[in-house]
Amino acid sequence: MVQVSLNGSRTAADGAAVPMSPEALVEAAVGSVAAGAAEILVHPRTPCGRESLSPRVAGPLLAALRAAVAVPLAVSATVPGEPDPVGRIHAWEILPDRATVDLAEPGAAAVAAALAERGIAVDGVLRPGPGGGPAPEIPYARLVVELTAADPALLRGPGGTVVYGRGAAAWPVFRMAVAAGYSCRTGIGDVLHLPDGRPARSNAELVSAATALATGLGGCPADQGRARPA
Repeated sequence: MVQVSLNGSRTAADGAAVPMSPEALVEAAVGSVAAGAAEILVHPRTPCGRESLSPRVAGPLLAALRAAVAVPLAVSATVPGEPDPVGRIHAWEILPDRATVDLAEPGAAAVAAALAERGIAVDGVLRPGPGGGPAPEIPYARLVVELTAADPALLRGPGGTVVYGRGAAAWPVFRMAVAAGYSCRTGIGDVLHLPDGRPARSNAELVSAATALATGLGGCPADQGRARPA
């Protein structure tokens, strides 16, 4: 399974490939699904580009994405500076299928519990390292592991675990994770270059490269989602 991170913490300063507006994110999602993405991860943003869990920001974006693609949608529920993430989650009228929670962040348990109460699957983000590891009191449905290097000693997690790297680590980690049988993540939110070092022009181009690489390594990506007809 290849998940695509459409925007992550990127801003317009990171280049024209970063989709910023809801319209650009929908276009990126449609292209990514057509290229082989089986899940979409998005960071909802206000018109000024600030990440937000506000139902007035997340709701319309999720509605537009759901009308355009027929794959599971995930949002990041760990937003720096969000004043009341639990309250925001309980105020959502349009729900994502999944939400990521950084297990190391203060308040992660409360956020995960709020998501679970709304029936949203929790993806617990773990960054292995000294003293690292998921907090056992935090409920999560799936583990998402971010690695800074393609080190097999850091590769861990049960079936269904999603593994990814950022920047220079992205493609080496991807290759290692596919070879080990894990689901993987790519996208502008994580990496701005293709496996051969060329700048990526879009999320779809990254997903296409990822699925081709997975196939070449013997991986078997999940059935591709299909864009819904207009």
